[in-house]
Formats: sequence, C-alpha cells, structure tokens
Amino acid sequence: MMELNRNMRIESEIHTPSVEHALGHLRRDIGNSCKETEHPGLCLVLEQGELEEERFLLQADPAGNRLLLRAGSSLGFVYGIYEISRSLLGITDFWFWNDQQISRRDGYPVPEDYRVLSEPYAVRFRGWFVNDEVLLKEWRVDHSEEKPWEMVFEALLRLGGNLVIPGTDRNSRKYRKLASDMGLYVTHHHAEPLGAEMFSRAYPELEASYDKYGERFRQLWRDGIEQQRDLNVIWNLGFRGQGDRPFWDDDPAYDAPKKRGQLISRLIRIQYDLVREARPDAVCCTNLYGETMELYQQGVLDLPDDVIKIWADNGFGKMVTRRQWNHNPRIPSLPKEGDPGRGGIYYHVSFYDLQAANHITLLPNPPEFVKSELLRALERGCGDYWLVNCSNVKPHIYYLDLIAKIWKQGSADIEEHRMDFGRIYYGKENARLVADCLREYHTNAVSYGPNEDDHAGEQFAAHPGRLLISRYMKHTKAASEDLLWMSDAESLEGQVLRYRDICRVGRENYRSFLDLCARKDTEIQGGAPRRLFRDSLMLQAQLLFHCYSGACLLCESLLEAGREQYKTAFYYAGLAREEYLAADGAMRAREHGKWGGFYANECLADVKQSAWVLAGYMSYIRNLDDGPDFHTWQRELTYSEEDRRVMLILMTENHLPDPEIFRLMKKYPPVRFLRMDE
Repeated sequence: MMELNRNMRIESEIHTPSVEHALGHLRRDIGNSCKETEHPGLCLVLEQGELEEERFLLQADPAGNRLLLRAGSSLGFVYGIYEISRSLLGITDFWFWNDQQISRRDGYPVPEDYRVLSEPYAVRFRGWFVNDEVLLKEWRVDHSEEKPWEMVFEALLRLGGNLVIPGTDRNSRKYRKLASDMGLYVTHHHAEPLGAEMFSRAYPELEASYDKYGERFRQLWRDGIEQQRDLNVIWNLGFRGQGDRPFWDDDPAYDAPKKRGQLISRLIRIQYDLVREARPDAVCCTNLYGETMELYQQGVLDLPDDVIKIWADNGFGKMVTRRQWNHNPRIPSLPKEGDPGRGGIYYHVSFYDLQAANHITLLPNPPEFVKSELLRALERGCGDYWLVNCSNVKPHIYYLDLIAKIWKQGSADIEEHRMDFGRIYYGKENARLVADCLREYHTNAVSYGPNEDDHAGEQFAAHPGRLLISRYMKHTKAASEDLLWMSDAESLEGQVLRYRDICRVGRENYRSFLDLCARKDTEIQGGAPRRLFRDSLMLQAQLLFHCYSGACLLCESLLEAGREQYKTAFYYAGLAREEYLAADGAMRAREHGKWGGFYANECLADVKQSAWVLAGYMSYIRNLDDGPDFHTWQRELTYSEEDRRVMLILMTENHLPDPEIFRLMKKYPPVRFLRMDE
C-alpha cells in the first residue's frame, strides 16, 4: 500500500513561484499530520500534461510508488497540490480559519485506484475582494502582518478561486505581489482604475480634475501598469472619484448624465489602449456599480467590446443598484437579454454602509435567496467574472464556502450544503445541530423595509442609534435627513419610534436565537467543535442580541429625554451602554490562541463606539437636570429621606461621576424595567 508520510519525495519540472508556495503548504500539512516514521514515502511527480488551463489529473502509480500530478498550467498544479492535502490528509479548505484539530499519524494510505480528474469551473474568473479589512489590518499571526494575508489567499485557492483584490487602497498594492506569487490574478477596486495611485494622494495640492491635469492622470496610469508588469492581472478600467463616490460630486461641470458618460467612456478607452500597448493579451474589466450602472442603462456609456462588464448587487445580495444614503432606485443590475460582450458580478457577503448592512455577522438574507440571485446571474451571461466581497473572512466562512461550491459546479443544494458544512467543520455527530442553527439564523433576521432583501445586519443596531443621539444633542426635534431611508417620519420622535419598533423585533428574535444556540452548545460533542461553535454562531447570536437590546434601550432613553424625564433617560442610556459593551466583550472573549487581537480594531459597526457615545449622552442629560451643581441626584440616591430634606451643607462627600450614579440607579431604579413585549 502506498503511503503519504514525512518521507515523501518530490520530482518536479515545474518551478513557478505559485507551485513552490503550494508545495511549501503541502510539506507543512504533512508535518502537521504525520509523525516521524521509518516507512518509505511515495514520490510525488509533477509533469506537464495536455489538459485545459486550471484542470489537473492526480493518479496513483503503485508499481513505481508514485503519485502523479499532471496539469496544463501553474494554477492547475496548485489546485492539484491542495487536492492532495484535502483528499488524502483530510485538511479542510478553511482549516486555518476554523481551527481544525489535526491528529498525527505515521502516514496516510493512498489507494491503488486513487484518481482525481478536476472538472472545469462554471465561472472563468472567480475570487474575493478583501475589503473593509479593518480586523485583518491590526491582527498579527506569528508576529507577522503578512501571514494573515497569506492565509486568506491560501483559503481562496483551496476553494478554487483564481482572482483577488488583495485589500483596499495601500493594502492592495502592498499584498498584490504575494497574491500573484501564490497563483492568483490580481484586479482592482472600482475606485482605483488600473491599480494606480490615486490622484489626490500623488498630488494633494491639486484639484482632482482630468480636464485640468489629464497628463498627470495618464502618467499615474502608465506607472500603475509598469508596476504590475510581472503580475497576473485582470485590468480594471474606469473613472469614479478620489474615494468611493462619483467624481461629479466634486466637479459641478458634469451636471448631466450625457456629460458624465462621455468622459468615463473616453477615459476607459485611453486606459484600455495604455494596457493593450504594454500587454496585447491583457484581460480588462469595468464595474457597472451604483451610479455608473445607471449611466450604462441610460445608454451614455461606450465600452470596448471585449471588456468584461461587472454588474453589482446592492450590498445585501440582491442584483439591483445599491442604496446610496436616501437614494434607492433599485434598478435591475443584470444585463438584458442579448446584451453584447462578456459579463460578471461583484457580490457582497459583507457590506459596510452605516445603515443596515452586515460586516461582523453573517449576511442576514438566506442562502436560498443568494443561490437564486447567483443562478440568475449565470443565466444572464455573467459567468466570466465573480468577485465576492469577503471583508475579514472569518465571520463569513459559511457563505464563502457556499458561493465557492456554486462557482465550481454552477449550483448547490442548500440543505445538503448546510449538512456538509456542519459535518466538515463541526464533526458528523454535530452536523444536524449546526445545520439547524444556520437555518434559524436566517429565520430570525429582522426586516426593516418592504423588499425581500431588506434584512438588517448589526450596523442597523449600532449606527442609526448614534445618529439619533447626535440629533437630539444638537437641539433639534426635526427628523434626521440621514435616516429618511428608514422612516418617512417628519419628527425626530417619529424616527425614534420607528427605529424602536424594528429593533424590538430584533431583540426578541435574537433572544430566541441566542437561547437556541445556548441549548445546542450543551449538546455539541467534542471540545474543539464546541469552541468553534462559540466562536461562530454563538458569538453572532450574542452580538446581534446585545446590539438590538442596546438599540431598544437607547430609544427608550431618547423618548424619556423628550418628555424631560431625565433620570429615567439616564438610566435607560446606562442600560443601553452596558449592552453595547457586552457585544464588544463577546467578541474580545473569543480571541483565544492565534486570534488574540482579532476584533480589537472593529471600527465599522464599532459597537464600542456606541457605548462611548452613550456615555457622553448620559453626561449631557444629567447636566440638563442635575447641573450645574450635580448634587441632587446623588443626594436622592445616597441620603435618607430626612437627610435629603435638611440642606445645611450642600454636600458632605465628593461628587459621584456618571458611572457611579448609574450603579446606584441600578440598585434603586427610577423606573420599572420594560418587559420584552412592551
């Protein structure tokens, strides 16, 4: 019997950086899986084969004690090497991210009839945009800031990905060589055409106007092309603005769709010609995202025929234009029947909009919905390019795994995938339990609007509350324009009431989901599966329950403050602050082992910010009633009734700060605490 063990030898005529990286990972996997042994190891032979690009053939040769790997390209060899790790050693695709417990054996048998011929992928270019990567930004693995990115790229390759935007802004340039060396095509953020430096960074003293400084823009584009000459690149063409917003926000001369479309079309053609001059075989793409898609639908964009047109979802998985603040046209974002040329999609499992999206929790829309949208994209000819916004990977593993199955096979059975996901990462004895929790996660999602995809993530339970507090503290009773997308109420009080009603449903739903997870936690078999369950589904239940509870209490506080019941408002605000701190604490409690500091830079939903905004608000409303002397509340809470009536000396103790006043209020609450159903 052939055996894969530490004594494996490698014979290869392929010596590309990507193959060397993958072989290094295979050696690491063997070292993690195998003990020292005297048994002879097989010989892994890598040979160039007549196969389609990216396909591979793995076959045992018992007579020669060899394992043969043939492929038609470097990426085919990379996929074949990871297949050895997966099918023979049992290393899962997300082994690193899900803390797979690997037990060591002398060796792993290779059946004499072992043979794996990979199938073509349903999608040509497929991968991730590592966007809003604030958790990865400060986290270190083995004291290395590069190691987390290597683990991101490895997971993507194991899933059959071949394309990546390796971070946002400076990160995308910092890690693109590593991504390319590992075998991935590199592409670019829709606001950073050709991956070139942003004009406003190169020339901070100048107005970012192409009309005024066209040659400087073109030179930045030439420099970007030259800097990536030796990388595998899918060149993104376009012209948006100096940031993630349209250029006409800063240039009033472009006040009509036709003007905007003409300029974008001209600049895309210039970029296309520059790329083709340097790389005649270059593959180019352009994003029809947000306002750009509206221009395309209006017929004012003229694009080169062979450029891949990338259509985008709205951040919540629905293939319609995204909501931008209060503007939500929901124009269908897929090519029409007969639309010429190649097509692709940019799809979010994580999104950051400071409105209702998810970033540190799972996409709230169900996998059946996601599958439907992705299959519709394939039917409309969008099989040339899929880019999935994966943000910081770890919170979104379930959906990243599902989408990889679809880009590989062209479809997926959702219930089968739930069970497989539970079995692979939590153990077969826990598969049904995990599948049930995944289903219930989406059943409990909170609806905030009339559309099927209007389900809220954790940002809805954090940022709108901060807006409402800020509005109140600015002495206005009028509705906040920043929240008109959520409510058409004409007063601040009306918006608070609408927000409270939605968040009450969220609090009730996620209390139910958290209770379910707590029960399932006691049923899970095995220490490692239980730890992973607490790191994933249990943590997300805790985050959502505490954030929605905090939002409800915040609303009660604002309503009491509006009635000038300041002590009650202070009390509710303190309770709300505790809930947001509990959400932050739940994240930090899961930073065991290599995850130390992973959630430290959670600054987008930023639930800890909600806590300190509430602390400032508490001081503000205390001042409205207890200021300027700040002794009345303290006397009421600490003095006997007869002593409160006698005021020969105003105070005989140090003034108590807000946290201490709140602690006493919890002991002697100024109001009966509201029940869940009130």
